[in-house]
Amino acid sequence: MQFLKSVHHIAIICSDYEKSKHFYTRILGFDIDREVYREARKSYKLDLSLNGQYCIELFSFPDPPKRTSQPEACGLRHIAFQVEDMEAATAYFESKGVTLEAVRTDEFTGKKFTFFADPDDLPIELYQI
Repeated sequence: MQFLKSVHHIAIICSDYEKSKHFYTRILGFDIDREVYREARKSYKLDLSLNGQYCIELFSFPDPPKRTSQPEACGLRHIAFQVEDMEAATAYFESKGVTLEAVRTDEFTGKKFTFFADPDDLPIELYQI
């Protein structure tokens, strides 16, 4: 029996809450579903959705450790988002000051893709559908 239905959310811990909140809402375009400050943990929790689908929990914690690995290390490699028009998407992100890698073509699917990083260097991929 298949119990898993879909990915529910991705949890991200950031080092600068306001900077990451701006990046995920103003640059990537996520909508804020709920924002909570948890006094006991000195931590924000920001629930974000994309096109009405809840998908990211953005957390802040006092003095979180730095990211210790690059994409080819064990663990989560990156998060990826689908785009319809790669040229329009890369032009938009570049206009917002986001530095993107050169657009490449997936040798197996023939689809275009590129990478950039969030404010804490978390790799993010754009993949053309």
